[in-house]
Formats: sequence, C-alpha cells, structure tokens
Amino acid sequence: MVGHLSSVDEVVEVTNPSGAGDFVLVCEHAVNAIPPELDNLGLNSDALQSHIAWDPGAYPVAKAVSEKLDAPLVAPRVSRLVYDCNRDGAAESAVPERSEAYEIQGNRGLGEDERKARADQYYAPFHDAVTGVIEKRIGEGCAPVIMTVHSFAPVYDGETRDLDVGIIHDEDARFADAYLSVAEADATFKVQRNAPYSAADDVTHTLKEHALSRGLLNVMVEIRNDLIETAEGQQAMAERLSIYAKTALAALVDNACSKSKPNPICSESASGDNLIAGSVEAGTG
Repeated sequence: MVGHLSSVDEVVEVTNPSGAGDFVLVCEHAVNAIPPELDNLGLNSDALQSHIAWDPGAYPVAKAVSEKLDAPLVAPRVSRLVYDCNRDGAAESAVPERSEAYEIQGNRGLGEDERKARADQYYAPFHDAVTGVIEKRIGEGCAPVIMTVHSFAPVYDGETRDLDVGIIHDEDARFADAYLSVAEADATFKVQRNAPYSAADDVTHTLKEHALSRGLLNVMVEIRNDLIETAEGQQAMAERLSIYAKTALAALVDNACSKSKPNPICSESASGDNLIAGSVEAGTG
C-alpha cells in the first residue's frame, strides 16, 4: 500500500455496494497492510504474515460469498494492528501493544490524542461504511442479515483447536442457531458454537454495533485458516457457507411466517425449500 491513507476509499473497501440479496457481509480483519508512515509498527515480515496482523484467507472467502449471495461486503484496508475495527473504540485491544508472542512497538505508549487520531482515520470510516450499506438496504425495504467472516489459527498457545468452523453470536442467537443446525446436518465440517471465541472475548463488536442495535439477524463465522489457504479451498468454503446461509434463513422465514410474525426479507431467495435435505429447527436464542 503506497502513500498516506486519507480518503474513505483508501481505508475502506465496499464490494458489490448495490448487492440486492438478503445479507450484508463484513470482514474486519481482511488485510495485513500497514501505512508506510507507521514503519510496519516495528514488526518483521514473519509477524506481518501471521494471524496477529489479519485473518488469512477470510477476505477471499467473504468476497466469494458476497458474489454467491449478491451481498454487499465491507472491509478495512489496513491491518487489525493499526486499528481493530471489531473492537470497541475505548478498548485497549483496539490498538494492541502486544499480540500473542509479539510486542507491537509502534503501538506502545500512544497518547489519547494519537489513539483518537487512528480511530478517526480508520475505525470511524469503516463503521460509517457498514452503517451506510445497512441503511441503504433498509431504505430499500430490506432487513438484511449481518454476517461477519473471520479465520483462526489451527494451533494457539501450543494447543490444537479441534474444530473447522465456529458459529459465534452475542445475545441474539436466532440466526446462529439456524446456521449451526444446517452446518451440523450437512456434516462437511466439524462446527462448534461460540468457538474458538465467544462474546465474552469481546469479538462481537460489529454485531452489537450494527445488528443487535437494529434487531437484525446476525452471525459471526470463524474458519480454520489452513482450510482456506488455497483458491480452491476458499471457493469450496464459500460454497458451503453460502448454502448454509440461504438454508438457515429459509428455515427462519418459514418459522416466522408460520407464527404470523413480521419478517421483512430482501429477495425471494430467502423463501422456499431448504437447500440441504432434512428439516432445520430454528431456535430463538
């Protein structure tokens, strides 16, 4: 990334902004780019390629899902180490001084004004973009499902994580319940609820900020990153995640309609038969 990142277009990327499907996608840890003036935050190339700087593979998967679901996708164009857009702005972890075994020298000793400057430059435009996309869909008569896409390292702190895909939610588990049921029925991947992280780890900021605040269905998906190292793996994962999403939403729409509850959706793709054989009982969380 060349030059000083100053405009909204330089710090945030919105893919398929006119997407007319039932979902809005977010990938908060899409890239590992560090603005030149921050001198790589004092980190070497190995550190910047590691999971501390981004979620490897998550962005290509999210872009493929965006295409399959005709969904807008919002992603920052800077590393989570510059500013973690999936953290509350007041949280120390938004600009971490340490991540796993690495000291982030370029983040150490920042004053309140410096942290605010980073928030103004990176965090605010990102969340403004997410808000803009969601409000556009709502203005078009759609209550979109908010789906965030992440990846996790297979081994953390010396321990192997025994899952393929994590389905994470905050207080509103409606869509996560349905999504988990579909993924378990499919049995392609070993899936777990609220693993390897949960809301208790402060990883649901985007969901709280943009979905819970509006009463929108939502889910956070965590993918083991060795499954999406290649283009083939990314496309295969995107295919399954998209099917799970469509099927889970169809189950909720059918459930809501059967109880005569209002259930605004964006397109006809959310109605009809499930795409995976077998019934799905959608929980209410």
